[in-house]
This record gives sequence, structure tokens and C-alpha cells, in this order.
Amino acid sequence: MISLAGRDILHSWSKFVFTGIGLGLLIGVTLSMAGVYRGMVDDAKALLDNSGADLWVVQKDTLGPYAESSSLRDDIYRDLLGLPGVARAANVTYLSMQVRQGGSDKGADVRAMVVGVVPGQPGEPGYLVAGRQITHDHYEAVADVKTGFALGEVIRIRRHDYTVVGLTRRMVSSGGDPMVFVSLKDGQEAQFLKDNEAILSDRARTAANPSLNRPGVPGLLDAIQASQASNHNVNAVLVRVATGDDPETVAREIRRWKHLQAYTRAQMEEILVSKLIQTSAKQIAMFLVILAIVSAAIVAFIIYTMTLGKIREIAVLKLIGTRDRSIAGMILQQALGLGFIGFAVGKIAATLWVPIFPKYVLLTPEDSLRGFVAVMLICAIASTLAIHAAIKVDPATAIGG
Repeated sequence: MISLAGRDILHSWSKFVFTGIGLGLLIGVTLSMAGVYRGMVDDAKALLDNSGADLWVVQKDTLGPYAESSSLRDDIYRDLLGLPGVARAANVTYLSMQVRQGGSDKGADVRAMVVGVVPGQPGEPGYLVAGRQITHDHYEAVADVKTGFALGEVIRIRRHDYTVVGLTRRMVSSGGDPMVFVSLKDGQEAQFLKDNEAILSDRARTAANPSLNRPGVPGLLDAIQASQASNHNVNAVLVRVATGDDPETVAREIRRWKHLQAYTRAQMEEILVSKLIQTSAKQIAMFLVILAIVSAAIVAFIIYTMTLGKIREIAVLKLIGTRDRSIAGMILQQALGLGFIGFAVGKIAATLWVPIFPKYVLLTPEDSLRGFVAVMLICAIASTLAIHAAIKVDPATAIGG
């Protein structure tokens, strides 16, 4: 009966192969969707790994700095350094924005996360593939190679031009945007400092306010105007815990004495995976379910059609005493063969087209194994309709006209 199934496939091999290729492309899309989700999770973990921090200290009652907006004074890190168990603490700013390539008004815009870091402290890129780290307070940048920026190229962030002095790899935000690292001062200016027109407008409004020009409030107007031209806020403080100390214990002390929110690595990963990409994960899961249903419908239709095309042959087999179990086995083998061809084509197709995806796609052996088992199971279930039709065939059909 194994030979009979094989001969039947060879008899209509072109239809069988082309059907397998079409099914394979559908399976390739399914594997790619699973890879997109895996890539999102890996991006989130890479973001935490690349920060080089054990704790993330942010504004109280926020999930910042990646899931929510967070704003802290930039002198808080000094207080944190005085706590037991804190080895290093560094300010950092994060801002997703369009960075202009070429530094001119006609250059192409690249979506990136601009990160303001203190050189030599947590938050700085852990390694470079070319160039050097930032050494000056202004107008130098280190970019991820995914931005497409070249070493020595000039880019524009807000109203200033920056020279790319270093290139790094796999430094991305939780959303997959490549990172561009600048000095902390430049990061603060890009995110918090108002442009010249806004500062002049605010100063005019402030000067026109009679309550700020009273003789009994000396220097208040000057202080407000000075604050409009500078900013001393950051999004978070990255803390590295001393060797041997428990990060959760240190985080508890920060929450208790500094009235700030502190997250450990496990807590921050939970925020990124369970909250930030939860909606995307649900959407991908819905697509996977839909694709599985469509795949099952295609296999069921093809196997059923092939079975109806050989009703007379099946009737002859029954007439000569072939058992229903053997006929069902033949149809099941054809369905599994179709699934095997489809999975092979889908795996090859997904491997070939994944590198051209704009977002990082991670294909894991575990997902491939689960996918293979799922495809075989779907094909087996889909063949039941054809098996049912074959078993109901009357042997007398072989004798009739």
C-alpha cells in the first residue's frame, strides 16, 4: 500500500508538487510571523543587555524609561552613589525620533532612538565594529550599522550636526529602531531644550506678566528666563550593583529612601515583554491561527479532490478485498507527503527572505520543530474528510459504467 500511494503521487506528481510549493509559501509566512515575535522579544532583551545596568531608576509611579515617559533631575545619581550596594550610577536619556542623514535639509530621514550617555558609564555601547567611542561633550555620535550611517558621516539631530565617530551592532530599541548614541548633554538638549523661537516667545510672555516684575520678588524673572535656556532632566539612572549584592535589596532601598521607582532586570524584562509588546504578540497569534486554518483548508481540499478523482480505483481495491484501513493509510500518506513538501519549501523560503525584512526576525530550531509537528498534525486532520469519502465508496462502482 505504501507503493500504491507512491505510484499515485507519481501519476499526478506535477499537481502534487505545485500544490506543495503553494502550501510551502503559506507555511513560510507562518514561520516568519513566529520569527517576528521572537525578534521583538530578542530586541527587548538586547536593549536591556546593552544598557549594562542591573537596576533602572525612573520617576515614581511610572514604567519608564522604555514603556512610559520618565523625567528625573540629573543630580539624583549622586544620591544613589551614596547608597550601600551601588557601585556605579549614570544618567541616560532616550528619545525616538527622525535623524537626518547627511546633515542637510535634503538628506533622508532615518527612524532611530537617540540615546544620551555618559562616556565610560553604563548605557554606553558595549562594543564597536568600527571607529571609537564618544570622547567629547558635543557633536559626536556612535550609530548602529542598521541606520545605514557610515563612519565619518555627518548627521543632523534637531538643529545640530553630528559626526559619526563609531559604529556598533545590535543596539536597538524595544521596537527594533537602531540606536544613535550621543553625549548626555547633547541628549538632554535634543529632548528637553526648546528651540530659539520658543524660548524668545516664553521670555516675552514671562516679561509681560506683572506678577513676576514686582519689587518684592528680586531675581525671579532672571531665574525663569535662565531655566528656559537650559535643562537638567534625564529619563533614567542606570545603576550597577556591587559584586555580591542583591539587586532587589538595593532596589528596595532606593524605593524606600529616595522615593523613586527602581526596577531589576527581571522586572524590566517583564514590562517590555508582557506590557510593551503584548498587543503585537496577540495580533501575531491571531495571524498564526488564521494561517493554520487556511493551511488546513487547502490540504483538505486538495486531498479530497485527488480522492474524488480516483473513486473508481478505490472501488476496484475494495472489490478485490482491500481493507478500509489500508485505503485510509494511503490517503493519510499522501496528506503527510504534501505536508512534508510544504514544510520543506516553507522553511527554505523563510530562511531566504528573512534577511530582507526591515525588522529583526529570529527563526529558532524549536519553532521550526513545533511548526513541523503542527503541519503534520494539520495534514493528518485535514485528510479525514477524504478518508471518510473513500470509505463510503461502494465496490459496485467498479463494475458500473
